[in-house]
Amino acid sequence: MEGQVEAVGKYVEKLIDLGIVWGPKLIGAIIVLIVGLWIVKAITKAVGRTLERRKVDPSLVPFLKSLTNILLKVLVIITVMSMIGIQMTSFVAILGAAGLAVGMALSGTLQNFAGGVIILIFRPFNVGDFIEAQGYMGTVKAISIFTTVMNTVDNKVIIIPNGPLSTGSLTNFSREPLRRVDWKFGIAYGDDMGNLKKAITDFVNEDQRILKDPAVFIGLVELGDSSVNFAVRAWVNAADYWGVFFDMNEKVYKRFKDYNLNIPFPQMDVHVHNQ
Repeated sequence: MEGQVEAVGKYVEKLIDLGIVWGPKLIGAIIVLIVGLWIVKAITKAVGRTLERRKVDPSLVPFLKSLTNILLKVLVIITVMSMIGIQMTSFVAILGAAGLAVGMALSGTLQNFAGGVIILIFRPFNVGDFIEAQGYMGTVKAISIFTTVMNTVDNKVIIIPNGPLSTGSLTNFSREPLRRVDWKFGIAYGDDMGNLKKAITDFVNEDQRILKDPAVFIGLVELGDSSVNFAVRAWVNAADYWGVFFDMNEKVYKRFKDYNLNIPFPQMDVHVHNQ
C-alpha cells in the first residue's frame, strides 16, 4: 500500500514538474492561437472590403479572401507549434522545397494566374474596352483568371494569356471619353490655301459630332513632291471616332472640287530636248 502511494506521489510530482515547465508555454500558445485567429479574421474582412471598394471582379474576391485567410492561419499555426517546442525547421524546409517544385512545374500557369490577379485588381482595361496589346487590336469580351478574350474588328476571337498581357505595353482606346481625329489632306501647288481652310471649316460645322472645344486645328504640315499637305485635327467623343474619320474623308473626296481644290497624285514632268 505504501509503495502504491509513493508511486502515485512520484507521478503527481512529475505532473507538477511538467505543468511548471509546459504550463506557461501551453497557456501562451493558446493565447497566441486565439488572438492570432481573431487577427486573421479581421485582416481577411479588411481585405474583402478593400477589394470591394476597388471594384475588383466579384469572381476574384472570394478566392483572394480565402488565400489570405489560409496563408495567415498557416503562419499562426507555425508560430504556436514553435512556442510549445516543436521544431519547425525541417517542416518549413520540406514545405519550401515542395512549393519550389510545384512552382517550377507550373511556372507558365502561375505567371498567367498572377497576371490575371493584377489585371482584375488594377483594371488597366475593362470588358467592352477597345485595346491594342500583344500585336492584336480588338474589343475585350471577357477577363478570366488565366486569359483575356478579345474580338478583333473582323470578328476573330483572340485568347491572350494574362501573364504577358499584364507585363507588356497596352493601348486602351476606350479609357478616355474624348479622342483626337487626325487627317492629312493634300492640294495641288497653286491652289488657294484659303479655300482649303474654308472647305474644312464648312465640313466641320456640318458635323455635330465634332466638338467645338477644343477647336479644330488646320495647319500646313509638309511641302511634298506633288502636293501641299495640311494637317487637320479635331476632337470627338470616343464612340464617334471612326464615323467622323470616314465621313470627313468622303466629303473631301466628293466636294473639294466645289472649292476649286484639286487632289493631287504623284506625277513627273518629262522634258525632251532635240539635238
